[in-house]
Amino acid sequence: MDIASVIVDVPAKQTDREFDYRIPEKWKQVIMPGMRVIVPFGPRMVQGFVIRLKDESEFSKLRYIKEPMDLEPILNDELLQLGNWLTKEAMCFKISALQAMLPAAMKAKYEKVIHVIEDRKDRLPPIIQPFFARNASLSWKEVIDGEHASLFQKELQNRNLELVYNVKNRLNKKTVRVIQSLLSIDELKAMASGLSAQAKKQQELLQYFMEHQELIPLKELLEVTHASSSTVKSLVSKGALAELDQEIYRDPYENRVFEPSNPFTLTDEQAAALKPIQEKIHLDEHDVFLLYGVTGSGKTEVYLQAIASVIEKGEEAIMLVPEISLTPQTVKRFKERFGEQVAVMHSGLSVGEKYDEWRKIHRKEVKVVVGARSAVFAPFENLGLIIIDEEHESSYKQEETPRYHARDVAIERAKSYRCPVILGSATPTLESFARAKKNVYKLLTLSRRMNEKALPAVDIVDMREELRTGNRSMFSELLFSKLKDRLERGQQTVLMLNKRGHSSFVMCRSCGLVINCPNCDISLTYHRFNDIMKCHYCGFEEGMPPVCPECESEHIRFFGTGTQKVEEELAKILPEARVIRMDVDTTSKKGSHERLLNAFGEGKADILLGTQMIAKGLDFPNITLVGVLSADTMLHLPDFRSSEKTFQLLTQVSGRAGRHQLPGEVVIQTYTPEHYSIELSALQDYEAFYEREMDLRRKSHYPPYFYVVLITVSHEDLMKAVSVTEKITHYLGSRLNRDSIILGPVASPISRINNRYRYQCLIKYKREPDLNRHLRTLLEHYQKETAQNHLQITIDLNPQIMM
Repeated sequence: MDIASVIVDVPAKQTDREFDYRIPEKWKQVIMPGMRVIVPFGPRMVQGFVIRLKDESEFSKLRYIKEPMDLEPILNDELLQLGNWLTKEAMCFKISALQAMLPAAMKAKYEKVIHVIEDRKDRLPPIIQPFFARNASLSWKEVIDGEHASLFQKELQNRNLELVYNVKNRLNKKTVRVIQSLLSIDELKAMASGLSAQAKKQQELLQYFMEHQELIPLKELLEVTHASSSTVKSLVSKGALAELDQEIYRDPYENRVFEPSNPFTLTDEQAAALKPIQEKIHLDEHDVFLLYGVTGSGKTEVYLQAIASVIEKGEEAIMLVPEISLTPQTVKRFKERFGEQVAVMHSGLSVGEKYDEWRKIHRKEVKVVVGARSAVFAPFENLGLIIIDEEHESSYKQEETPRYHARDVAIERAKSYRCPVILGSATPTLESFARAKKNVYKLLTLSRRMNEKALPAVDIVDMREELRTGNRSMFSELLFSKLKDRLERGQQTVLMLNKRGHSSFVMCRSCGLVINCPNCDISLTYHRFNDIMKCHYCGFEEGMPPVCPECESEHIRFFGTGTQKVEEELAKILPEARVIRMDVDTTSKKGSHERLLNAFGEGKADILLGTQMIAKGLDFPNITLVGVLSADTMLHLPDFRSSEKTFQLLTQVSGRAGRHQLPGEVVIQTYTPEHYSIELSALQDYEAFYEREMDLRRKSHYPPYFYVVLITVSHEDLMKAVSVTEKITHYLGSRLNRDSIILGPVASPISRINNRYRYQCLIKYKREPDLNRHLRTLLEHYQKETAQNHLQITIDLNPQIMM
């Protein structure tokens, strides 16, 4: 096999195909499909993925591969096939699909270098000749930042200099310096006796290696023997010892001790749910199970025992959890059960730590990976089970290219390996539950909590009534009295502020001006801790003005309730309460999430106050009260799933209370207590909510009755965005079935972001076998404009966020 077909790292329509390269003689036995290589592409060097090897090409003149970047394939055959599937399903370029499967550390970085052509050095102007006196190349940054940039540009045009792109691998493996003895015990003895009496430390070191023949890290050796590094160096120079660099893994959990745990005895319901899963595992059959269990019903134990069955068979398992609930508690349960066999992948790890966890999987050193969305691509080759916990979470959908949903990827991979998939949730998405009702998925139900404890009692408080009775506080009378009661009893409370779609904005009370971002159609969010206003879309920020920029009134202040404001109010009304606040500001540092939760678990605080991040995955025995301060901020977003998301969040956070011996209570504060999603979440009645919401979805032609596709067009010129969206709508309208519905063109809910105007159209359809083909034709038609004219067209085939 002399020729490799390569997908190059140039995401564009013209390059979205395989290019053939000759394999140099010395690498013929080395290069295999799934490896990354560096190849010449036009005038530069780029990274590429080898897709297949072959004996001949239809092209006669082929360039040679410059060099391999890997010693073994990093993508196996199944992942390469998955790349083809993802390209079609997510409507992305093949290179984007392959890159999505790798940890960030393995994505190539390009370094531009100006190189002098050897026999043309004398032709360069005298002023820039000295730059190449010592080296034949200069970094691009040196050239651009220097005062002679135009001269360099001219010499590039004269072909006396050339611009070279070097592919830089960002992989830096962590190593530790180790010391090894090169002599036998007898040789060490002979050497020690030949040393002078002054070389006492050298004699001690030699004595150490007579007793210990294995490798030892230099740091440890110096601690054990109290020798200095110069003593070691002198023995290295005499040929007695050798210094080596040994590769080690960065372990984010190295300072943690995990006590091994044993499987619990299952309840009858859990055993009944586990049985059909184990049957499929043993029969090597693919199926999708929906494990629908109320909060606290013991879904995790079912997962753990299913994974144990897979490991027993010598196979591997992927366990996905939403990023927000990848709490240390989740990791702890898996590490305690499966020890060193677990790799963990989530955004809290450094680039290096993620890369090391990925290598453990790639080298088959672990059997289980626990991680967020991207862990679905873990390079296992013998998969026996994939689990997606909290399957309703919208974070399983990636919002940038490639726009994949982890559930779809999991099911596709599980088909290849003929293994089961478990989707677990107390509040499944309507789409999944509808599939289970139709037997497309197998429904497994856990209707009771593990220790037969009752679900918490829920009170709904109408905040409009509180205002009428003169209570201006953010705490209702009921919640305040229950908070006080918990403090007296020494029990713990979780307070959640539903912040999504609701932020602290700045408004003038005299003229009503709300301060907006100059680049986006959205108000700036006020951040109390550094007194700045910030746009959460484009990053623009400015200081808080002392007076209104419009009418110069001093009555300018921020509105909305932030966690800091709640914390201040708590300090006023309950000064004795110890509060831990968890939000973006307090959890931005590495490890802070874990530190705060550990402190709460150890009883160092009475109240845990936070945003959505505290709604899931927490399991503390002393929590007996959950308060939701603003239940309805998500209800009023322009999104057909807003009722569903509200119901899910309220049900999840209510489930944090009374999970152990002590009974739990929940207080939900709302301005729309009559809304069915709030009423039914109080009853924890998912089935009633499902019936009610499905009826509405059917009437308004939304999933699961219809599929939806959202096409968003953005451009700096408003008229350009409108006309392109109109053309797209017209083109699709003339080609789709009569039953399909096209809404638009219309301005997006956030009509301008970063000075780009956004227009959209929404397609609702039941059966459109040619839809993907039509959408690809559209992208190809506008390819030139998107490349040159700053036009952006995004097609989302299963949108989770309608903004």
